[in-house]
Amino acid sequence: MTDPNWIASTISAARPQAMGALLRYFRDLDTAEEAFQDACLRAIKNWPQNGPPRDPAAWLIFVGRNSGIDAVRKRSKQAPMPEEDQVSDLEDAESDMAERLDGAHYRDDILRLLFICCHPDLPQTQQIALALRIVSGLSVKQIARAFLVGESAMEQRITRAKARVADGSVPFETPGPVERSERLAAVAAMIYLVFNEGYSSNSGEAQARAPLCEEAIRLARLLLRLFQAEPEIMGLAALMLLQHARAPARFDANGEIVLLEDQDRSLWRSKMIEEGLALVDKGLRHRKPGPYQVQAAIAALHARAAKAEDTDWQEIDLLYGLLEQMQPSPVITLNRAVAVSKVRGAEAALAMVEPLEDKLAGYFHFHGLRGGLLMQLGRADEAREAFDRAIALANTAAEAAHIRTHIDRLMKEGAQRTIGKAG
Repeated sequence: MTDPNWIASTISAARPQAMGALLRYFRDLDTAEEAFQDACLRAIKNWPQNGPPRDPAAWLIFVGRNSGIDAVRKRSKQAPMPEEDQVSDLEDAESDMAERLDGAHYRDDILRLLFICCHPDLPQTQQIALALRIVSGLSVKQIARAFLVGESAMEQRITRAKARVADGSVPFETPGPVERSERLAAVAAMIYLVFNEGYSSNSGEAQARAPLCEEAIRLARLLLRLFQAEPEIMGLAALMLLQHARAPARFDANGEIVLLEDQDRSLWRSKMIEEGLALVDKGLRHRKPGPYQVQAAIAALHARAAKAEDTDWQEIDLLYGLLEQMQPSPVITLNRAVAVSKVRGAEAALAMVEPLEDKLAGYFHFHGLRGGLLMQLGRADEAREAFDRAIALANTAAEAAHIRTHIDRLMKEGAQRTIGKAG
């Protein structure tokens, strides 16, 4: 096939492998990126005329490498540009390149690319921006729009990251087994951060930021191809698939938040859920549970419940208890309190939540949950105070609007009690 959509999707799929190989050749991100872009332009021109190559990634690597070499020579003025036919006659060279691109080479090139983008010397914001630009191929404009910053600010962020790599502080060598394991965790964390940047958007931002969720899932699938027996990568992919499957039901027609228990489950994306559930089951069979697998197992329990009342909250409570042991965190305890409220009631949940106030005083969801529990217990004045603090900390207009509905309900119930007493 040579239609534009096929060419675009093929180039996108080949990008990580091609960029990884070109980076290995040139050891310079800018040179590798420019070489790849030139190869893409030639593919757009060449493939419709001559038909698609047998191995698109090999074709892009070969053409990109020649283009990069030509550019380096031209800049250094050490040698004249080669004749066009030397670059264009690709048949034998392409076959040779395809034969040498074995699985190990492919794996190492992509790992090197991911590890450079996620190197611990780079600030987290730069890691995410660099990975989206270099590995995923998103434009600076797309990345800036998704992160709600100006295009020039994002360009500077990416430029600083590239400069940090270029100055030699970030090594190009593929890490050894021990460091590879540690860095793989950093890559997984970066991918999940990309996902959360998209998932945490409000309804007005959802269209601009949804590509971040989709790109994170694509990168997780890429990691799965490289680490097919790694249960935590299965858990990461499953977690994102199961969460993103609920996206169509998360906001109502007015753009307001719809809580999980109130969502129209017929809107959930069934194919994503099926893929996520299969990965959860496959990962758990390895009997090496990790934080992503546990979170995915919690999401799976929600996904398997045909109705909100069918949710196995007792099992969710147990899973959050396991997650607390793996990654002690007040936020995890706060999430567990939701399950406890369903299993043992609002008073037991509030007893878990209250000690977290010092650590979560600036966290919107702490005050929102605390207000909800106080409201269930009939402590209206305290609930109103907690909701007021939640609104002050709301990250989005949708979060603030959701809390206001609780305040409106408290005011309505208070008015009704006043009328009742007067009568």
